[in-house]
Amino acid sequence: MPTSQRYPSVQALEDMILAADIESPANTTEDRSVARRTGARTPARSVMKPLRSVAIFGAVGALVAAIALPAYAQSKPAEEATTLQQLAAVDAQSLIVASEATAAPLVHGAFTATTPEEIEKKKAEEAAAARAAAAASTASASTGFDVSKYALVSPGSGEVRYPLPQGSYNVSRTLGSGHNGADMVCPALTPIYAAAAGVVRVSSESYYGYGVGVVIDSVVGGQRVSTTYGHMTYGTRQVEVGQTVEAGQLIGLVGSTGHSTANHLHFEVKINGTLVEPIGWLAANAG
Repeated sequence: MPTSQRYPSVQALEDMILAADIESPANTTEDRSVARRTGARTPARSVMKPLRSVAIFGAVGALVAAIALPAYAQSKPAEEATTLQQLAAVDAQSLIVASEATAAPLVHGAFTATTPEEIEKKKAEEAAAARAAAAASTASASTGFDVSKYALVSPGSGEVRYPLPQGSYNVSRTLGSGHNGADMVCPALTPIYAAAAGVVRVSSESYYGYGVGVVIDSVVGGQRVSTTYGHMTYGTRQVEVGQTVEAGQLIGLVGSTGHSTANHLHFEVKINGTLVEPIGWLAANAG
């Protein structure tokens, strides 16, 4: 509501006071005549004049206060009208940081596998390594060769397989004394399997002194591995040159061809072109 409609102006207040003064009983004609004869001032008029001034100043002051105070309150900056809830919220969000506080560095090597899958995988790798070490130790004791350096993959992983069924053969001799491999004696027509996945480099019915023989080139544990299978029975080869084979795949049958006096498999292993003891290599990698 506008201020002019709520409060009288100063001029209006003064007019009201003057009107009251004129109508006062002390200002009658009789009183004025007496005052002129005696030369005295009318008592009521003498009293009312100072009162009128006081009333005017009082009314003006009240009017100024009534107009100025609401206007000042409306002109107060909004940011000063802060409630207790707002102050509490500001304090609650305050943060004090120590001048010398530093973040702890994260070291990548300080943490290891944490998921169940990673933990199981780690346990399996450790168990495989332990089996490889035990197998290498056993093979070394039985053959007289240190085969620990032959381990290329975890034994039992399936990457390396025995070329003959387990329990079907006996080792008559192995690497050494001019002999390049291991002679694994067993009955004729015993199945022969690829010891590792690879590509057939040789497949022949007359491969030098090996008679019917097969050679497979593989990569095992990041190393170039070549395996040779000799003295097979004629006409039993199951692979051709250039063919890709899997570990454990049938490649032929045991015989006594070439420089041989009995049915057996002559098995050779080379790692990066160097002959290694075959029985120890099988124990270290096939399990």
